[in-house]
Amino acid sequence: MTTTVREPRYRRMNETRCRTCSLSSLCLPLALEMPDMDQFDAIIQRHAPLKKGEVLIHQGTPFNSVFAVRSGSLKQVVNEKGEEQVSNFYLPSELIGLDAIDEGIYPGRVHALETTTICEIPFNKLDALAQQLPELRTQLYRSMSKELRDDRRMLRLLSSKTADEKLASFLISLSARFRRRGYSPYSFRLSMSRSDIGNYLGLAIETVSRVLGRLQQQGLVATSGREINILDMSALERLAEGEDAP
Repeated sequence: MTTTVREPRYRRMNETRCRTCSLSSLCLPLALEMPDMDQFDAIIQRHAPLKKGEVLIHQGTPFNSVFAVRSGSLKQVVNEKGEEQVSNFYLPSELIGLDAIDEGIYPGRVHALETTTICEIPFNKLDALAQQLPELRTQLYRSMSKELRDDRRMLRLLSSKTADEKLASFLISLSARFRRRGYSPYSFRLSMSRSDIGNYLGLAIETVSRVLGRLQQQGLVATSGREINILDMSALERLAEGEDAP
């Protein structure tokens, strides 16, 4: 069983090599010298773009690769006892599949929220190369550590915050992720639906819409469809921390 829906079509174009990729400073090649980056680039398999809704990984399939998002976005959905839970969203430069290393199977279905390009990195080759390149090994550990930290943050978010605090925290998190990638932290488009956001945060879709309306009334954000404009970052951050709970 393969991890992708269709037969992969790989690309080897100059514009997609690691040394010319605008995300290399955020991805695994971070801090690698050019010769080492070429070694890393040699193990990568580049797929043709995924279309919106196309599945990259099926839940329960054997783990063999991690994937780096080059453009677009994806979501992970875990199906347990017939109930689907959105467990993660992935943006450019982020790694997919680290949560599969332990049990050797992918824990959820991952599919594209929009047209998305990814780089597939066979884990056995990555592991072997990381033993030769300490900088690569360190960056891999950092990525794993970030995954653990994000999981703990999500648990705290779901267990102790109000609906307003949850949505404010979600928007602040997205803002920070866009900022790291060189995009505006104040204006961005949500590739995920309000239903997906609600499922991820443990909120009904009506609650998500109601809280967004309240944030607009308070002058914290402005929305137009899926476009988000943060008008008062400081106030939104205070709300996310429970300091200005309405």
